[in-house]
Amino acid sequence: MLGAGIVSEVFDSRGQDLPGFDFALCTDRPGEVRTDVGLPLVVGHGLDRLAAADLVIALPWADFRTPPEPPVLDALTAAHERGALVAAHCVGAFALAAAGLLDGRRATTHWRFAALLADRHPDVTVEPDALYIDEGSVITGAGAAAGFDLCLHLLRREYGAAAANAIARDLVLPSHRDGGQAQYLTTPVPEDCRDEKLAEVLAWAGKNLHEPLPVAELARRALMSRRSFARRFGAATGTTPHAWLLGLRLSRAEELLETTDLPVEEVARRVGYGSAAVLRAQFVRRRGVPPRSYRRSFSRVP
Repeated sequence: MLGAGIVSEVFDSRGQDLPGFDFALCTDRPGEVRTDVGLPLVVGHGLDRLAAADLVIALPWADFRTPPEPPVLDALTAAHERGALVAAHCVGAFALAAAGLLDGRRATTHWRFAALLADRHPDVTVEPDALYIDEGSVITGAGAAAGFDLCLHLLRREYGAAAANAIARDLVLPSHRDGGQAQYLTTPVPEDCRDEKLAEVLAWAGKNLHEPLPVAELARRALMSRRSFARRFGAATGTTPHAWLLGLRLSRAEELLETTDLPVEEVARRVGYGSAAVLRAQFVRRRGVPPRSYRRSFSRVP
């Protein structure tokens, strides 16, 4: 039920210049489906609906240890072969693996079942810690609420950061968590920082990206030693201060490239890079394209 709720919330039509989607739930046996929480869900579309889909997301199902029926596997394979994006949330990855779509690729799933996926499908490189893994035409994501991260990544990839951030704000979610971020933390401090002292520092950093923002300065503002700050930061966010800042700078750069006509040099200055060349190098390394190409693809400036 959670998986169905996540995808319907993210891909529901929202207006306000945000992308609209023709969303449908499909099954091999249309009709009433009993969910894991006991509530019935009426699914009106069969597998034929996949033939027109640009994006197909395999959701978790209770009996995932048993491979889906051949018609399901054939429909997934056919969608992929004709060029649709095929993704999986949580143990939905087992369906893509059974269809052979993960062979020779990296993939993830809920960390509890990563070892089982690797054992069942030795041709798949399973990365149990990742939130999601994008292999181009096939994308897999971790379990439970990480489905939101997967869906927001798909929006960001296809429609740009501004659209993904707007929907994230509407859903009261973090705008972006990198796919390499850990699925879970070993300490009980919640993600996205409910540590009040740390949250104040992160908020300040987000408003001052044009500054160098060395870790020593962040630690000083948090009234901690650099070592204590790094440890507490990792416990609260699952990443390092440097990686967090890099992701934030790039995300802000994406939004400026999409929503303004500022020169790339000015975008670089506003997000804290010394020059357009430095921004370009980071953009190509992390996003695969230079800033100007990204702007041509996602600009929303008339």
